[in-house]
Amino acid sequence: MSKFFGTDGVRGLANTGKMSPASILNLGQAAGRYFRANGKTRTSVLIGKDTRLSGYMVEAALVAGLTSVGLDVTLTGPIPTPGVALMTQKLGADLGVMITASHNKFQDNGIKFFGPDGCKLSDAAEAQIEAYLLEADTALVPSADLGRMSRRDDLQAEYVNICKSSFPTDLDLTGLKIVIDCANGAAYKTAPATFAELGADVIIPIGVSPNGVNINKDCGSTETDLLSETVLAEGADIGVALDGDADRLIMCDEKGRIIDGDQLLGLIGSNWNKNGLLSKPGIVATVMSNLGLERFIESQNMSFIRTDVGDRHVAARMRQDGYNIGGEQSGHLLMTDYAPTGDGTIAALQVLAAIIRIGKPASEALSVFEPVPQLLKNVRYAGANPMQSPALLSAIDAAKAEFGTSGRVLVRASGTEPLIRVMTEGDDATQVERIADQLVEVVRQQSKS
Repeated sequence: MSKFFGTDGVRGLANTGKMSPASILNLGQAAGRYFRANGKTRTSVLIGKDTRLSGYMVEAALVAGLTSVGLDVTLTGPIPTPGVALMTQKLGADLGVMITASHNKFQDNGIKFFGPDGCKLSDAAEAQIEAYLLEADTALVPSADLGRMSRRDDLQAEYVNICKSSFPTDLDLTGLKIVIDCANGAAYKTAPATFAELGADVIIPIGVSPNGVNINKDCGSTETDLLSETVLAEGADIGVALDGDADRLIMCDEKGRIIDGDQLLGLIGSNWNKNGLLSKPGIVATVMSNLGLERFIESQNMSFIRTDVGDRHVAARMRQDGYNIGGEQSGHLLMTDYAPTGDGTIAALQVLAAIIRIGKPASEALSVFEPVPQLLKNVRYAGANPMQSPALLSAIDAAKAEFGTSGRVLVRASGTEPLIRVMTEGDDATQVERIADQLVEVVRQQSKS
């Protein structure tokens, strides 16, 4: 397993460890070595970022690392992660880089890499970059071959146009009252513009005043109280919440009820199935998706495929098996007809199109299936990862045996934090909670030993 890359690129506390300027410069050099295109006069890189304060530092260190090994860099300024993926693909860049820690608070930052196809890197690619990091040779180029840096200020508008083009041409958002929460993040300009230009009444855009330290603070897809309160106070038809880099979507109906990625995935998938828009009759989700979604999808005579956690695993399986829709409960929704990676704005537009076609209020259209009781508990640990403890492995086996076919158990280490995530779900809520508490206690005991 990679010691440098997590489940979604590199991430950590800004200005320390992996996210110190020296480490970032070395990472830029290693990635540059990996992506230098054979037979091309120059190799090009597109770098975007969200709005956190440390983005300036990370950007400068990356530019230094990449240009020192001969790559030409173009900076976009604040733009959603999917915008970087799309523009990398559209402009024919050899590498796309997004500086973001996604839904984390401003103290953290991170780096996501995209290949020329706009897709996130494979495990093998990350392993090779990490191998370069460990080598003494930095592959510095002669002075005359140093890379150049430029800026593009028009790519946010280009991204808005791409998002708008994903919306069905026979529909529009005229008369729809929408509250948009941009998490004070990368989409603070692009998301309100997209919905407004399609005719929506964006009555209250919130989370659109970034100051470098308020990204994801009391707003966005992970803190949705403000969204619900604003939808109710303003009498809006629906609420849309993005995270800091706008690749994740959570929604809110007109009654203030929060709608997670599973319900959104179920709505789009079933609606596309009815309208003949699926490349294959099925969707790809992760091991975290609710059992209720699986049962619903299969009741629609569709396949339900699970992958490891992480939207890049979902995307890889979609490409491998030829599916054009997939996603995560957390709100990463992928529709490869429109974008090579998860895109919160494009996903929201597909949800709104489905609601318009159904002709019912959001509260009815978004009640796609009845979720089974599910609990997710996080246990922080210090020292060695307790996941390989025989006692924990035995407890997990016992829990799975007790559930049988009426429930599921998933215990895994976080890819970005020193946490063990314990998930249980099943038809009996009391049993779900009891088994979760038992597993949490075992994790705590093992993390002390």
